[in-house]
Amino acid sequence: MVLVKDLSRYEGAEVTLAGWVDQLRIHGKVAFVVVRDGTGYVQNVLVKKELPGEVWDLAVSLSQETCVEVTGVVRAEPRSPGGYEMGLATLRVLGPSPEYPIQPKEHGVEFLLDHRHLWLRSSQQRAGLRVRSEVEQAIHDFLYERDFVRVDTPILTGSIGEHAGTLFTTDYFGEDAYLAQTGQLYVEAACPAFRNVYCFGPTFRAEKSKTRRHLTEFWMVEPELAFVDSQGNMAFQEEFVSYLVERALERCRPELEYLERDLSRLEKVKPPFPRVSYTEAVARLQEKGSRIQWGQDIGGADETLLSEDHDLPVFVYNYPTGVKAFYMKENPQDPSTVLCDDLIAPEGYGEIIGGSQREDDLDRLLARIHEEDLPVEAYAWYLDLRRYGSFPHSGFGLGLERTVAWITGRRHIREMIAFPRLINRLYP
Repeated sequence: MVLVKDLSRYEGAEVTLAGWVDQLRIHGKVAFVVVRDGTGYVQNVLVKKELPGEVWDLAVSLSQETCVEVTGVVRAEPRSPGGYEMGLATLRVLGPSPEYPIQPKEHGVEFLLDHRHLWLRSSQQRAGLRVRSEVEQAIHDFLYERDFVRVDTPILTGSIGEHAGTLFTTDYFGEDAYLAQTGQLYVEAACPAFRNVYCFGPTFRAEKSKTRRHLTEFWMVEPELAFVDSQGNMAFQEEFVSYLVERALERCRPELEYLERDLSRLEKVKPPFPRVSYTEAVARLQEKGSRIQWGQDIGGADETLLSEDHDLPVFVYNYPTGVKAFYMKENPQDPSTVLCDDLIAPEGYGEIIGGSQREDDLDRLLARIHEEDLPVEAYAWYLDLRRYGSFPHSGFGLGLERTVAWITGRRHIREMIAFPRLINRLYP
């Protein structure tokens, strides 16, 4: 049995392949059955007078997504997907598909999400998820080539990584445990062992948000770099993001074109990226009519306003201490701020990276834990990292779904994960 992607090797030969019926078109005594096998599409041409009656009757009765095995001779056809088609000789149904729920017509989003397990088969969804897969592989390749060690961090934890108000809490044999908001604290522990490390996995935020930028469960890659300051951290991030975009352009151009992405925008994504201080960003936003005041976090609407000024992702750095996590290093030039950055994607896609230099001073870190009213005993192990061989280090988290949404030009990140988890959706 051969694959559609390999048909060019079999021109003139009779082959058998298996897949699912994507389209059926009947024009009198000629029919066309387009089959998808996961590696591509192939058009099978049926001529009634050349086939046994039972084969023709079976073919013209096929319904969408019926699983079939087809045999025929491969021939070049520039007008067909992939440049080849098959002259069908025999057909066998492996799995019928009566009354397939998703038809070639408009369906509401809720209907499609209820049938997400089937919606995945549509061309648009397949294109987006294939780009996601390539970006995931590019993440691993980029970090592996730079001698990063992957460390898998726990999903159940007793330590809060971000804000307590966005935690999912569960009973863990009589004590509270939380679904991880981040693997960062644990990756920091591995940093002295391997120098440069990262984790990559699902993270959870109990935010009651219905925006197109939010999921309650999403995937994040979190590198941690030893002996790198905030400036070096941003330089690494722009190299990283540029590589991911370049890989998508190199290996997923057909998918991006199918999604009607403006590739000229992506081709501009190369270092260096613009850098704007938080203070400067607030001033710009106020000039644009925003009501933001210094000391407030920059929300989604304001991120969109900032991105209007740039074709490239833009760094906003050194936020006020009060709106950032306890582990971020105090800015020695301005103790009211911390050495951190958010990377905001252009075209209104919002923040795709949050990063910072980590606080490496034990006393300052402990003071911040007290200020946030966090349980010191839960962070005893984390404080040990500063007691025994503390060192300057930085890191960041890149949200996979937002990044892929920006690369593909899709407006809602729920399409960038196979089975999205939203505040009103746990099915399927």
